[in-house]
Amino acid sequence: MRTLRGVRIVTWNVNSVKQRVPRLLPWLDERKPDVVCLQETKLTDDAFGELLNEELHARGYAVAVHGEAAWNGVAILSKVGLEDVVRGIPDGPGFPEPEARAVSATCGDVRFTCVYVPNGRAPGSDHYAYKLEWLAALKDMVAAGPDAAVVLGDVNIAPTDEDVFDPAAYVGQTHVTQPERDALANLQALGLRDVVRDRWPDERVFSYWDYRAGMFHKDLGMRIDLVLASAPVAERVRAAWIDRQARKGSGPSDHAPVIVDLDEAPDGDIGPVVPPPSAKPAKRGSHKLPQSP
Repeated sequence: MRTLRGVRIVTWNVNSVKQRVPRLLPWLDERKPDVVCLQETKLTDDAFGELLNEELHARGYAVAVHGEAAWNGVAILSKVGLEDVVRGIPDGPGFPEPEARAVSATCGDVRFTCVYVPNGRAPGSDHYAYKLEWLAALKDMVAAGPDAAVVLGDVNIAPTDEDVFDPAAYVGQTHVTQPERDALANLQALGLRDVVRDRWPDERVFSYWDYRAGMFHKDLGMRIDLVLASAPVAERVRAAWIDRQARKGSGPSDHAPVIVDLDEAPDGDIGPVVPPPSAKPAKRGSHKLPQSP
């Protein structure tokens, strides 16, 4: 298969694509990504198509969606081909039924798997066990796939303590527990590299900020939206950054897009967060999570 050059890849948890249309379409026109993976679309496949297919097709995107009403939902938009679409994880776990949390497709010469990993809710809960089972099933599916692969999306795990604003604020919470991080490490052990952290090993980088308590303006966030690429893809990365501008202004998602450029960098090797936050890092122990007592 022909190697496509100069491809811009994006993952973005839009937290309701219907609510985000006024932000999404202008953003596509501005950033001009070639492959876009969306999470939390929160629409059935038919409703997604009625809402967006005309606009997306006019922009040159083929579309693969796997959705459900009101919850979850993932989509891949591609200008570089969209073949061998698989919705969900074959024989994967449910809660209790399988949920719309993964869609895979071959775009050009790369296999993309767009994921919205279960939240886990609380350590030790049934949903937490489901999250770990789901990640194990994802690993098995990716392991059976081709060498040129990217797994990307909202993984609902901060890989290390450096990926949260203050580890002390997350004690007793999901997203940071060792079993979750071990499950993510097992997935990466297939040869998948965290390309944003590879590019910016020592920088403060977040992709999600709670809507409440001014968390965004204080830069009290987490890095839970990842692009994990196998070596044949990771070696082509020329830029990897968080588009923080898309989190600003009116009606944003609580997540920012993560942008990865292969072979060439149209905006230069910018990052890690664009524009950078003005808030200084908070002192350890000075802030709690909004939901914490």
